[in-house]
Order: sequence, then C-alpha cells, then structure tokens
Amino acid sequence: MLDFIQLLKGRYQSVITQLSDESTKTIYQQRIDKLLLAEAFMRKGELIDTSPQNPLQIAVVGPTQAGKSSLVNVLLNTNATGVSPLAGYTVHPHGFCNGVKLIDCTGLQRYFGRFQQLQQWQLRKDRHDCYSLAESPTLSKHLPNAVLWDTPDFDSIDSSTYREGVIRTIALADIIILVVSKEKYADQSVWELMTTLEYLHQPTVICLNKLSEGSESLLINSLKEKWQYARTDAFPEVVPLYYQKQEGLPVWPEARQTLIQQLANKVNLKKHGRFENELLQKYWPTWLEPVVSEHQSLKDWQDLVDQTLRQAIDSYQRDYLNHPHHYETFQLAMAELLNLLEIPGFTGVLAYTRRILTWPIKKLLRMGRKTLHIADASQEIAVLNQICGHTLIQMTDKILERTEQGKQTTWWKENSALLRARRPALLEHFATATENYHIDFQDDIEETANRLYKKLQEQPVILNSLRATRATTDAAVIALALQTGGIGLHDLIIAPAMLTVTSLLAESAIGSYMNRLEAELKKNQLATVKQALFVNIIRKTLLELPEQLSAPDHFNISPNQLQAVEAQLTEKRHGLRLL
Repeated sequence: MLDFIQLLKGRYQSVITQLSDESTKTIYQQRIDKLLLAEAFMRKGELIDTSPQNPLQIAVVGPTQAGKSSLVNVLLNTNATGVSPLAGYTVHPHGFCNGVKLIDCTGLQRYFGRFQQLQQWQLRKDRHDCYSLAESPTLSKHLPNAVLWDTPDFDSIDSSTYREGVIRTIALADIIILVVSKEKYADQSVWELMTTLEYLHQPTVICLNKLSEGSESLLINSLKEKWQYARTDAFPEVVPLYYQKQEGLPVWPEARQTLIQQLANKVNLKKHGRFENELLQKYWPTWLEPVVSEHQSLKDWQDLVDQTLRQAIDSYQRDYLNHPHHYETFQLAMAELLNLLEIPGFTGVLAYTRRILTWPIKKLLRMGRKTLHIADASQEIAVLNQICGHTLIQMTDKILERTEQGKQTTWWKENSALLRARRPALLEHFATATENYHIDFQDDIEETANRLYKKLQEQPVILNSLRATRATTDAAVIALALQTGGIGLHDLIIAPAMLTVTSLLAESAIGSYMNRLEAELKKNQLATVKQALFVNIIRKTLLELPEQLSAPDHFNISPNQLQAVEAQLTEKRHGLRLL
C-alpha cells in the first residue's frame, strides 16, 4: 500500500507540471499534500513497528507569525530556536530532545527518508530537504520526555517550497500544539489543516497567542465554532498566551503546567493501524478520481474498439462470405476435388492437355505446398485489406467525436495522434497476417475436399458419374484454354468443369452433405478470420495504444493495479499496516 501511495503521489506531481488550468493545479496540489501526509503517517507506522521505544513526538504548528518559535523557547525554557518578526523565517523542522538522548532517536532518519539530518547551524535557506535534531540543554517543567518540533508555517507565499518538511513533521507527531494569534485564528488554511488532521487522531491543544487582557473569551467561543464546523471530535483545551513586555515572549500559565503531560497519557500507538486505514478510506475516492476517469475513458475506448470490430466482421460476412460473386473459398475446395477425381487408366490420355487447364491452379494455389502466390489473385485478401483500412478510418472519426465531447480531451487527442502514427505499420502488419492466414487456411480447404471425396466413395454410382463428367468437361475446357491462351483463377471458378461438377453434386444424394460442408467451412473461416486478424491484430494493437500514452501527462495506473490495491485496503480495514 505504501508503494502505491508513493506511486500515486509521483503521478500527481508529474501530471501537475503539464497542467495549464490554475484551478485544477490547486486541487491537485491539495491532493499531493494529503498523499504526502498519508505516506508519512504510514512511515510512522513503520517506525512504531520497528522502534517501539521511540520517544514521544510533539509538533508545534501554526500559520506564519503566530509565534511558534517563541512558544517553543518558552516550553523548553531556552533560546534554542531563532525568532524573527519576518514571515517565513523558519523553513526547516527543528527537533529538540527534552529528557531524551539523540541515540534514542535513530529511527527518525529512516522515517524522514530522503531528508537529511543536519546540525542547526548547517541548515541553509536554499535547501529544504533537511531537518535538525538536538538535545535541549535544560529539562522543561512543561513537557514530558519527548522531542519537541518547531515547524515552518504552512500558509505563506513561500511555504510551497518547504511544505513537505512541515507535513512530514506533523504526521510524525503524537501530540499537536496549534499556535494561532488573534489575527490568524480564522484563516482558512488553519482550518483546512485541522480538518485533515482529524483522521490522525492526535491529542491537540490550541494556544491562542498574542492576546490582550479581556479578549480571550470572545475569541475562544469563535474558535470553538470553527472547530465544530471543521471537525467532529471534541473541542480541545485552549491555552491563552499573553506577552511579557520585558522579554517579548508569551507566558505559559501555571494552571496549565501539566496539560501537555495529560495529553501524552492519551496517546495510543496501538490504534495507529486503524487510524491509517481511516485516513486512506476518507480520501481514497478523491485521490483516485482522475485515475478512475482514465479507467472510464479506457473502458469507453475498449467499447469503441469492440463496436468498430463488430462492424468490420459484419462487413466481412456481407462483402465476402455471403457475397454471391466474391466468395471463392468453397469453389477452391471444389477445385481440389477435381484433382481427386482421377479416372483409372485414362489420366495419361489427357495428361498434357490437362496441364494446360490446371496450370493456374498449380501455380496460384500450390495445394499442399502453400506459397504466397495465392495472395495475388485472392478476392478475400482484397476485401480484408479494404475492411482494415475502413475500420481505422472509422476509429479515427469516432475518437474525434469523443474529443469534442470535452471529457478527458487530452487523453482522447493523444490516442488519436498515436493511431495516426501507427496506422501505416498496422495496415502492413494486417496485410502480412492476412496472407499468412490465407495460406494456412488451405489445409481446411483440402480437408473439406477430402471429406467430400470420402463421402463420394460411399456412393460409387455418383463417383463414376462425376469421373465421366470430368473426362468430358476436360475436353470442353481444353478448347477454351487453347483459344484464350490459358485461364485465370476467376475463370477457373466459372469453368464448365466446375459448374458441371458442382451442379451434379448439388442435385445428387449427397447434395445436403455438400451444403453442410460449405456451411461448416464458412463458419470455421469466419471464426479463424475473427481471431487471427480482427482480434489478434486490429483489436490487440488498438487496445495497446493507451498504454503508450506520454507518462508525464497521464496517471497510467492500470485497472488491475488499482483493483489489487483496493482489495488490500478492504482486507485490512480493521488494522492496516504496510502491505
């Protein structure tokens, strides 16, 4: 699951760079932030599993100039963290170990991943993939043994450059100290963050900073309203903070001295797996919205391909199999039957003249030897190649219609461009496959002729009659061959020998058997053409086109990938851990 969250986050980050619509960019950035939060929260699950004695983590968070760093100094009773009236002064997470040794925090480097742990003085403003961790020189009376984190703001103009460090630190925290001032407590960014953090179930305290005497009651009531609007859990404790004019620092009330310790007692890391699952369940449909949209486009594409192929198969049946003039396959079987109707003791007489008649068959068909010469005169191959070209034109037109509908426009446009680019290669591939099919199918034609001949052997009267007809019709066709200088494949099909033999068979006792063989041959031919050409060539190639879309522009997460991950999410509904 963690791998998939990272994959999805990476796809969002890639796609967002290609977007021109600012509103969509904003939405996608919000999703990236939540995916980053989920990734970090799951990494915390890893930390809990591998380092169960990891120290308690407390994060001080808030908008710019709320006084976060000042409060950290107050809680630590030190000047460990720098403060400034300028917005965005703190741009790195700073961890301070209170009653904790650095050696006890070795698991944090693994948690922060690519972020590098540095000394505070080593941190640079132009580098944001790092954090600092140090031992506090004094022991705080306000804090339990824990690591207290001072975090950058999350709402300034420049916060996008260091937002990841903020999110990682927030996800790590067992306790959240939200610091807001009377000027900032109502900011939308504050409550968007707190809405998201509800699903992490972190005990929270709100510090209302920079107060003047007598104003806290009204502000606390307003805070409560905003909390209840943003979240469904109980409104937390609010600590009013007033400044000491001499030191310029807020004063932590003596009455709340044990408050954070009390919050520490509420931390329950055993439920972390359930909280992970709850977070994923909450945002899963939103995160997957563009992926599901691509899957719908992919399904529409598959439906479009199948619809177009059904029309192509119908055209093949209409323009070839059921066409009275174009269909030649069964006639080729009848031509092979003529070769089988040898007349004992008589073949030598017409040996030379028969070669004149049968050379087109031997040259064009080469029964049993299967060469590509048959493609030169095949009506079927011409029809199939024509249907393939027309099918690709139809697909292009239908894709254009989908593009104009305004849904997943870029997806359809890129598929259209891919189809145009692949069209020549697909036509060539189809033509070659058609010739190969046509040669291979001669086995079926020979089998049909042999079956008919075996049936004739059961009817000696009919067989002898046909042999006699073969001898007489040969003589008639010899004259035609000599006058025209040879006959072609089309002439062969309408030659008197063919017509006479076909008529005699149709009118004989095995006429129904012959008709059944012709129907079986057509059925087999249709099935073979459908699978070998329309499915294995056209359909397969067209269905693979979306897989070749430009990776930066699309999520390209397959339905199978998503289905497998969602199955894991369902199976682990009551206690998700790394999968």
